[in-house]
Amino acid sequence: MSPAPPPRLAALVSGVEPSALREILALTSHSRVVSFAGGLPDPELFDHEGMRLAFERVLAPGARHVFQYSRTEGDPELRAAIAGRLGRRGLPTAPDDLLITTGSQQALALTAAALLDPGDTVLVEEPCYLAALQCFGLAGARVVPLPAAGPLDPDLLGELVRRERPKLLYLIPNFQNPTGRTMTAHLRYEVARVAADHGLWIVEDDPYGELRYRGEPAPAVAACPGAEDRTILVGSFSKILAPGLRIGWLRAPHGARRALHIAKQTADLHTSTLDQAAVAAYLAGGRIDGHIAGMRQAYASRMQAMLEGLANALPDGSTWSTPDGGMFLWVRLPEHMDAEAVLPAALRHNVAYVPGSHFFTGRPDPACMRLSFTAHPPERIADGLARLGAVLQGAR
Repeated sequence: MSPAPPPRLAALVSGVEPSALREILALTSHSRVVSFAGGLPDPELFDHEGMRLAFERVLAPGARHVFQYSRTEGDPELRAAIAGRLGRRGLPTAPDDLLITTGSQQALALTAAALLDPGDTVLVEEPCYLAALQCFGLAGARVVPLPAAGPLDPDLLGELVRRERPKLLYLIPNFQNPTGRTMTAHLRYEVARVAADHGLWIVEDDPYGELRYRGEPAPAVAACPGAEDRTILVGSFSKILAPGLRIGWLRAPHGARRALHIAKQTADLHTSTLDQAAVAAYLAGGRIDGHIAGMRQAYASRMQAMLEGLANALPDGSTWSTPDGGMFLWVRLPEHMDAEAVLPAALRHNVAYVPGSHFFTGRPDPACMRLSFTAHPPERIADGLARLGAVLQGAR
């Protein structure tokens, strides 16, 4: 008698699609590929010397505590430093408001676990960050998209809230992934008003907020009247320091903190003690602001190189976003073109992008694509756009 098969996998996991971006990145790791696919910081811009000094400091003789278990909420020095940075950006924050996470992706997963029950409704911008959709799917939530025609419409938001009765609204207000759009200050206040009027949580995802290249910053949604007691602000050092550290954080109102701490304890007890201590030491060393200024300067020139090259690379009738910061441009090809269908030819020409259809939870727009400009210097961007242009012109 043959053994019985193992039980089936969990239904919620089976219903979540794998990340198409991760699969594309696996195809684009070769150095000859000009990849506009991943939102990758340029490793040439990492502050290797500053991080080496930080690790030397925390690994000094006698510093054995960095190898030990630590508290769930995170390193006190690191939380104090993050609180200070948020305060200087206009959002008064106490260290106890913060929970250190293993990257901002874990912060989203913990938030979904702490706030959502299966069947709860989540409103998201359309198109939306891929991995956030995975988190909400794994929580068993029903995801409802806000239409993608342009900036979020507060009247339409209020109408959808009344009709769909969501529990949570997910937003990337600064340099949104994938479109690059930034919400105006007026719209942020309107979002806070709608959330207060109708009683819903807001998750404000802000991994790119310090990568602004032009214009003036708008207030955080968490700072807007009506949103203070219902907004979880998510941040990360992945884009401004190094993604390999996997240090993120969330700022939570009092009513959500206990649930978030419990969710964190069930996930991994605490984030790496050693890496937290190293980031705290790096911040104490005073190099972070100069480092970010250098990244802004480099990325601003790369964004400009891509913007200047798109007119020649894309077919007539294409449109694209013009962000004020972040890492991404959003392109819409002419109506008859399908970015997913063109991708294999692009890969054969050693250039890559992410088809925009993967960022939709509603009906996808096959003519869209996301391009990231941060991983390559301007001359490499020009080379990649020339390759992409040849492919797209041949696909018309």
